[in-house]
Amino acid sequence: MADLVKFSKQGSIGIITVDNPPVNALSPGVPEGIIECVNKGNADPDVKAMVFTGAGRAFIAGADIKHLGKPKTQAGLTYRPIIDDSPKPIVAAIHGFALGGGLETALSCQYRIAAKSAKVGLPEVTIGVLPGGGGTQRLPRIVGPKKALELITTGRHIPAPEACELGILDAVVEDDDLLSAAIAFAEKIADVRPLPRIRDRDEKLAEAKANPGMFDAARKTAERRQRGQIAPLQAIKCVEAAVTLPFDEGLQRERDLFDEISNLDQGKAMRYAFFAQRQANKIPDIGKDIAARDVNSAAVIGSGTMGGGIAMVFADAGIPVKLLDMSQEALDYGIAKITANYETSVKRGSMPAEDLPKRLALIEPVLDFDAIKNVDMVIEAVYEEMNVKKAVFARLDEVMKPDAVLATNTSTLDIDQIAGATKRPESVIGTHFFSPANVMKLLEIVRGKATGKDIVATCTKLSRQLDKVGVVCGNCDGFLANRSRGPFGTEMNILVEEGATPQQVDRVMVEFGYPMGPFAVADLAGLDISYAVRKYRASLNPNGYRKLPIPDKLVEMGRHGQKTRAGWYLYKEGDRTPYPDPLVTEVIAGVVKDLAIEQREFTDDEVLQRLLFASVNEAAKIIEESIAYRASDVDVMWVNGFGFPRYKGGLMYWADGIGVKNIHDTMLQWQDRYGDRWKPAKLISGLAAAGKGFLDD
Repeated sequence: MADLVKFSKQGSIGIITVDNPPVNALSPGVPEGIIECVNKGNADPDVKAMVFTGAGRAFIAGADIKHLGKPKTQAGLTYRPIIDDSPKPIVAAIHGFALGGGLETALSCQYRIAAKSAKVGLPEVTIGVLPGGGGTQRLPRIVGPKKALELITTGRHIPAPEACELGILDAVVEDDDLLSAAIAFAEKIADVRPLPRIRDRDEKLAEAKANPGMFDAARKTAERRQRGQIAPLQAIKCVEAAVTLPFDEGLQRERDLFDEISNLDQGKAMRYAFFAQRQANKIPDIGKDIAARDVNSAAVIGSGTMGGGIAMVFADAGIPVKLLDMSQEALDYGIAKITANYETSVKRGSMPAEDLPKRLALIEPVLDFDAIKNVDMVIEAVYEEMNVKKAVFARLDEVMKPDAVLATNTSTLDIDQIAGATKRPESVIGTHFFSPANVMKLLEIVRGKATGKDIVATCTKLSRQLDKVGVVCGNCDGFLANRSRGPFGTEMNILVEEGATPQQVDRVMVEFGYPMGPFAVADLAGLDISYAVRKYRASLNPNGYRKLPIPDKLVEMGRHGQKTRAGWYLYKEGDRTPYPDPLVTEVIAGVVKDLAIEQREFTDDEVLQRLLFASVNEAAKIIEESIAYRASDVDVMWVNGFGFPRYKGGLMYWADGIGVKNIHDTMLQWQDRYGDRWKPAKLISGLAAAGKGFLDD
């Protein structure tokens, strides 16, 4: 315990330092050490006040997730009240992160001061639980219940300057001055009495009385944005308790609700997803000895939807980026679109107005390749056509500096062919951003045969800089994400050919937990995009490619989705709501008649399993081929790229819950009925025979 939490003195100020690398998690021993040090400071007559801080790169980044759901120790239950009741003031000095239990610990202190770069928050709902250390009771007393509801139910990280404006912090200082500033602050308030305890502050709770519908509104918002999730709704009950119950009773209510949900399947799945995302950063053949390059400047080729979105991603991360296109007209349109996107963010309150000109200033439109030759990394985002991309990379090979990273945003095309257009294939890599690039979290990092390990390491490091979830995979048609998703897309169309309706398929998947059904998503993405991909793949494999005549017919009728206000559904001007269209029913009936396909009704369970089992089988093949390093990488991609519900863990985690043997046996039945597209992958057959799952060690 003495090693995990240390006590020292500087003059009349005691300093309590948590030292539990790498992020000072509140693992066993830390609460005991905190109690020991607080008691030591209070027993020392020479100590007038104390500073509570963390060693290394963080204050306290939260609880040790591995211990969630296990009974709390006595120290774990009492260390915050001991801080709260300290007869001498304690100043929390926050750097790095104070998240979850870390922020709850800081809120137990009488004062809080933070480095400018620090972030605080209560992100427990993102792992299927709720703040269980008083956060739902203390935060509303500082920021008011309405703001507390927003912060707790979203779990977002709050930058220190904003936290100070909200009253969570008493002061923000320059990073290098934190400890000295905290000690000076402690000396200044050492004799102030009575001590300011958050638990005693009730004035902001009164806003709930002036807004009696606040909690019902919060529930409706959570049900819409986090549909199917239990934790946000339980957290709202806790904040409601802060308003309606005395502090200690509110704490007990929080504890009871925390215990009620901490071992639910949802929470276990979300914690699995959390660790899977961390695991994705570990590339088996790339150790710490492989140095990643720094990317301090970038360029994007193509100012269309994808290129503009990627440029925004770099600007959002504070990295200067040049946006290259072939005409001033295209550039002007691209910059106008970027500006409009940022203006929308300001209107929604997700970006401060003063940040808009700063971010636009980081994006420099250019018309000539020579203008980008000295940047550290260039990302090509032109039309998805191999010859076009090869021509771009041949030009990049001529002009870019020798150590530049050459990346392509292709979603399907062969990385090795693209790299072959250069004399430095070791510098070429795929960086597949998902659309819209400035919103979607997933970044699929695709290694070619010649891609250098340092280039892979650079892109995984960069993904974190860009606030993306980077997952590395090998090169094949569609890579990991789109190849594993492909059979899902094929099967949803086959189901319609065989008698299911687009509305049934969409309803089943929304009820499963997806934010939108797949046919509505297809309309949003543009039916013409997937049409072009199908044509390309059919040209590569004219005899073996499974055609999709119904969506092909819709595109050929000019129905491209939302952009033409007609696709699988109809859309009204200014309204993205999908409305069923009898004409689509007629198209389906006509195709089915021409192909003499037998139709029948489907149960919702069969629809769900046909869609997801198809992709489970393809993902198993991808793992067999070592295109994916592990099954959990598939899950990270599906959760962050395709809207698979996080509270179900991911595609392969869900499959393990069904049982690989059950999936295998069902596929064998379907193979007899529908043909060899349902032949189980060798990996599935092997795991079924061994009684194992995809995620078993």
